[in-house]
Amino acid sequence: MLYWAVIFFIIAIVAAVFGFSGLANDTAYIGKILAVIGIILALVSFISHRRSPRR
Repeated sequence: MLYWAVIFFIIAIVAAVFGFSGLANDTAYIGKILAVIGIILALVSFISHRRSPRR
């Protein structure tokens, strides 16, 4: 998930350099959403792994 967030941020930077501000805003927003989802999923994974009993 974080990989795709980075890809969208790179696309946003390239679009901004070439003057496509609408596309840059949209891809930056999508990248931010994917980054937040990725961080939440990582935290849930870490917390659930710590609480599971060890064998």
